Amino acid sequence: MEDARGAENAVRSIEAVWRVESARVIAALGRIGGDLGAAEDLAHDALVAALEQWPTTGIPSSPFSWLVTVGRRRFIDGIRRSAVADSRQALLLRQAEVTEARTVEEFESSAMEPGDDLLRLMFACCHPVLSNEARVTLTLKLLGGLSTAQIAHATFELESTVAQRIVRAKRSLAAAEIGFELPATAELRARVDSVLGVLYLIFNEGYVATSGSAWTEPTLCREALRLGRVLAELLTDIEEVHGLVALMELQSSRLRARIDPSGDAVLLADQDRSHWDRLLIRRGLAALERASSVGRGLGPYGLQAAIAACHATALSVEATDWVRVAALYDALGEVAPSPVVELNRAVAVSMAYGPEAGLAVLDAVAGHPALSNYYLALSVRGDLLERLGRFADAEIEFRNAAEMTKNEREQLLLRRRANGAAKRLPRERS
Repeated sequence: MEDARGAENAVRSIEAVWRVESARVIAALGRIGGDLGAAEDLAHDALVAALEQWPTTGIPSSPFSWLVTVGRRRFIDGIRRSAVADSRQALLLRQAEVTEARTVEEFESSAMEPGDDLLRLMFACCHPVLSNEARVTLTLKLLGGLSTAQIAHATFELESTVAQRIVRAKRSLAAAEIGFELPATAELRARVDSVLGVLYLIFNEGYVATSGSAWTEPTLCREALRLGRVLAELLTDIEEVHGLVALMELQSSRLRARIDPSGDAVLLADQDRSHWDRLLIRRGLAALERASSVGRGLGPYGLQAAIAACHATALSVEATDWVRVAALYDALGEVAPSPVVELNRAVAVSMAYGPEAGLAVLDAVAGHPALSNYYLALSVRGDLLERLGRFADAEIEFRNAAEMTKNEREQLLLRRRANGAAKRLPRERS
């Protein structure tokens, strides 16, 4: 019995190590073989070897070095056993044989910059040749270290769907001959936007789950924030990297307060701010300061972070500087115009200048196709109508919004708001 428990504990320890080191291992092996799919296969071969040996020998002092060494040797052995090796494989073999004689520490230091390998992996996972869904899934798999089952659970998809998407993504990268090369300096900023966009999508899916029975999926928020922090350490002079990290830190600070003990959604106005994470708020404000200090002004993520900072530093909804929030949304609408920005601006304007002013902003974009099937547009309209005393109209908007969303907790919240508006109808008619 004790031996069985010891083996289980060893496996759990190895899984924990893999969770921490897998992205670095895949990235380092990618530099050797230049192929994302092959790098992941080699890394998993190394993990299998670890599962076979470490329960007996113990976890080595440098698990990363051990795993990379095993993976590199598997790569060399594979090419040597191959009956037919093309010129590219022959070149890779020569390069790998050169590094075989070095320590892994020397191998790591041969990169142009510290963290180069992780950057290469990020850019490969978020390459524009892939769809947004594929970028998100591949990033969670290879950089986040999540299993296919974990990704499926977090994104409310079938495990088979996620698995097929990963396979197709790797094939697409291989067909397009996308390796582990970093973009040229001139292209770097544009390509960073793709990486940031993926992290933003992952975080938002965790912050308000698109479907399912949970209001939030904190695992996705944590992964996006962790990867954002890594990126901020590697690309210190790009303001939007820090802007996105600031936004995610500040939004994450509210996660605990966004659900009640039964798992139901709690809106900003009703949240207990003593449950907000002050450490994450401090980290978010520091990241926002770094974004501002780069010297090129705040971009879309930085402006959203500045808005989140207004909420994070206010003692209550009433104490929030809504005039500043509205002004920040004005600025955001200038640099990144969209109907969703206008929808949020309508809320800010309504808090700063009254619900009628907010409704005017919303009416100006109400006919935009992007909002035609967007439940939050109906929810915001319902809120503004309710504040104007138009309870019958508000009830209709809330019920229609509840029909649109696929998230069960959100449906419950919106129906509760519809019922609340309906209860006030007799007073409206009297």
